[in-house]
Amino acid sequence: MASGLELTLLLLGSAVLGVVVFRSLHLPPMLGYLAVGVLIGPHALGLAAETGSTHALAEFGVVFLMFSIGLEFSLAQLRSMRRIVFGLGLAQVVLTIVATVLGGLAISMWAPQLHISWQAAFALGGALAMSSTAIVVKLLTERLEMESEHGRRIIGILLFQDLAVVPLLILIPALAKDPENLVRTLAWAGVKAAAVLALLLFFGQKLMRSWFTLVAKRRSQELFMLNLLLVTLGAAWITERAGLSLALGAFVAGMLISETQFKHQVEEDIKPFRDVLLGLFFITIGMLLNVQLVLQHWWLVLLLLAVPVLLKFALIALLAKMFGSSDGVAMRTGLALAQAGEFGFVLLNMASGSKLIDPFLMQLVLASMVLSMLVAPFVIAKSDQIVMKIAANEWMMQSLQLTQLASRTMAAQKHVIIAGFGRSGQSVATLLSDEKLPWYALDLDPERVQEAQAAGSSVSYGDAGRRESLIAAGINRASALVITFADTRAALKVLHLVHELAPSLPVIVRSHDDSDLELLRQAGATEVVPEALESSLMLASHALVVVGVPLRRVVHRVQSARDERYASLRGYFHGASDLIDDPEHMYVRLHSVVLGEEAQAVGRRIDELGLDELQAEVSGIRRARVRIEPVPETVLLAGDVVVLRGSGDAVTRAEGRLL
Repeated sequence: MASGLELTLLLLGSAVLGVVVFRSLHLPPMLGYLAVGVLIGPHALGLAAETGSTHALAEFGVVFLMFSIGLEFSLAQLRSMRRIVFGLGLAQVVLTIVATVLGGLAISMWAPQLHISWQAAFALGGALAMSSTAIVVKLLTERLEMESEHGRRIIGILLFQDLAVVPLLILIPALAKDPENLVRTLAWAGVKAAAVLALLLFFGQKLMRSWFTLVAKRRSQELFMLNLLLVTLGAAWITERAGLSLALGAFVAGMLISETQFKHQVEEDIKPFRDVLLGLFFITIGMLLNVQLVLQHWWLVLLLLAVPVLLKFALIALLAKMFGSSDGVAMRTGLALAQAGEFGFVLLNMASGSKLIDPFLMQLVLASMVLSMLVAPFVIAKSDQIVMKIAANEWMMQSLQLTQLASRTMAAQKHVIIAGFGRSGQSVATLLSDEKLPWYALDLDPERVQEAQAAGSSVSYGDAGRRESLIAAGINRASALVITFADTRAALKVLHLVHELAPSLPVIVRSHDDSDLELLRQAGATEVVPEALESSLMLASHALVVVGVPLRRVVHRVQSARDERYASLRGYFHGASDLIDDPEHMYVRLHSVVLGEEAQAVGRRIDELGLDELQAEVSGIRRARVRIEPVPETVLLAGDVVVLRGSGDAVTRAEGRLL
């Protein structure tokens, strides 16, 4: 039997390899964890066995996941989307559970050897009702469909699914109790849940904000983190002691913190714990899967894959249609949510632990859920083609949209196409209008487009990342294209199309910072506007004017910085307070190196060191408290402080060459 350290190293090593492989295939890391669990589990290679400690750690993964869901809980968002969330979402979850219960009872009559009770069918229905928030949101974001009509419906249903987990976490363990006392058990569980929740919400609401403020005033990152873990696990412990689940308390803790000003900081701090422990949870889920048994009954697995996915797709599409969606929107919503989700595994694991589900059926359902999540990215990627083939009027509607767009821009000459009509796009449009310059905007938010059109703005619903939309917008007659969304992947897609359709068209691109500046310029961007650096320029220019620097000189300074592509502003000194996943950590940074008497660079010229080949440069030298501008002929002396500029890796290698 492996020691604790050996087991930990095995889990970490296999998890890293699994995630690397699946990320390289552009698949969610969650699937990598599941695959790793299957591979190293007792039913495959047998490298790791299920132990109480691994299950305990895995449960903490669920705790932090529920905490994150509570943290994202927003009454305002629920209120604004109440028709979709509590209408469409509620109907989807309830009808999925009802259909599963009815189907389970029918199967138990047809195949009694499977032992599917109505309680087991209820638990299975709860698991099958869930869809993968992680997979769907990631793909919608990449496809720029978050604000589309079907994107809003998908997000609304996912919101209700996340909320539905809370009562299901209470109901499923209660269903495993004595059937004769089921009503009493459920009533008692409901009373306990109500009492504990009322206690936590009443006292928590009063204490949380003031307590977190008190802790934050100590200005200690370690203390803040310890306090966060204390609150999360403390709330989970209270609900567990009350006979409820750990996850329920964590959800409430997250919900309470979401009402404070520390929400975003907490979200960043908790993310490493959540992701690591949740990864371990999915590994333990994968370890449950008996590959040999699944292969023996592969036709049953495929049947359990196809039937629930198709029925779930049909149910969601039908409900979306009943709630006023067009055929295309309804089908896209159904296709995006037809797969299983991470909470499905949580509920399935709980039902299995409560002995509600037959182990054989558990294996089949688990395998089918994993396969459905593997298939999901490919289905969503091909959703447009699928809808076009199935929905007879979808092609006509899209053709009509493009025709309307083309008719509106037909007379336009030398106009500016604005990709994205959010705040930045509207500001660009306002300035162009002031100069009496024609413009036309494309946006994927139907509500925004409708309101803007009603106000007389030249806006149409359309995706700038589609060839047809750009042609309809008159890209061959346009004078410029402005990409107003700070999304590098989407911008590169648009730039690729522009290169094919109108290679000489000037394109101005907005970016978050300078990390992708060169990449965007190489892709064909005429100008890249990094908003982080532009805001710095504006702050500096106002400061210079306030302290008495002549306005003409300030304007010259700002223009010089832009002309040199922000070269003098790129990179900054990093500290402990900077986010680890900040893109600047992976790209340009500044780093000071003190040259001692024995340093290799002492007595040598900068151009002799070959720092260029390391993709690093010397941006400044401080010598005897005097800053000198470096030139290739500058000889470095002992005691010099050399400021290096480059990526983290380049700076590290350059420092090694200096010392």
